[in-house]
Amino acid sequence: MTDRIPITQEMIRLYDEYTHLTLDRRGFLEKLTKAAGSTAAAAAVVPLLEASKARAAVIPADDPRIVSETVTYPGASGEMKGVLVRSADATGELPAVIVIHENRGLNGHIEDIARRLAVDGFLALAPDFLSPSGGTPADEDQARQAIGALDPKTTLDNAAATVTFLQAHERSNGRVGAVGFCWGGGLVNQLATASEALKAGVAYYGRTPDPAAVPNIKARMLLHYAGLDERINAGIPDYEAALEAAGVDHEIHVYEGVNHAFNNDTSSARYDKAAADLAWQRTVTFLKDTLD
Repeated sequence: MTDRIPITQEMIRLYDEYTHLTLDRRGFLEKLTKAAGSTAAAAAVVPLLEASKARAAVIPADDPRIVSETVTYPGASGEMKGVLVRSADATGELPAVIVIHENRGLNGHIEDIARRLAVDGFLALAPDFLSPSGGTPADEDQARQAIGALDPKTTLDNAAATVTFLQAHERSNGRVGAVGFCWGGGLVNQLATASEALKAGVAYYGRTPDPAAVPNIKARMLLHYAGLDERINAGIPDYEAALEAAGVDHEIHVYEGVNHAFNNDTSSARYDKAAADLAWQRTVTFLKDTLD
């Protein structure tokens, strides 16, 4: 069925409207049915647009190369929880990286990203920013609603508290960076304007911050954008101008012909391996250059 149904930009746009804007699931399915041509076709397309929990992790949780543990630490509004990962062979202090999840909350894919960073030599912490409301629920719609209900100031303060926790961790060299995706990319941009302690920020297709706050950024910034992501990309010119005016050390890469969430290999319709591999290579090099 899906071999005969091309995934169009309109279908991807509808999914983005559903997951990031105001379209509810019923409205999404109704519009997707019209775009796909039938209810059966829409039902076949949905799993390709959504992230699949069944897709295999790049670094399995039981991989002998890593040591992973669930940790708790003080946040701005109570206890924060997360998954802390390092290489099993690591000795001494390590450069530290916060991995900030999408608007689905902390899930297996983001934990996998943390494990990839651990294999690359980092002390990686994937916090659950829904900790204040009881943690990430299994249902993605509920998770998105919970993310939308978070208090922005408290969430930013919790991110800054995460930097403080990693700075002081016994396995950390005290230099902390952050990488985030979608909602998490936006939070990385905000965190950079709010935390002088953050040394490196990597934002994947994240919402841009208030240009007036950009002069507060002390971190080096690496910004990845998808060429087809019109919603997010509308903020690039003002952000880039503010970064230039403030003299912030930064790189901006726009990957032409790919969609928002191109790095997420659990979403087959939007994932682009070539762009994801290049962005990841740039990310690891940037973090090592900045945090080692």
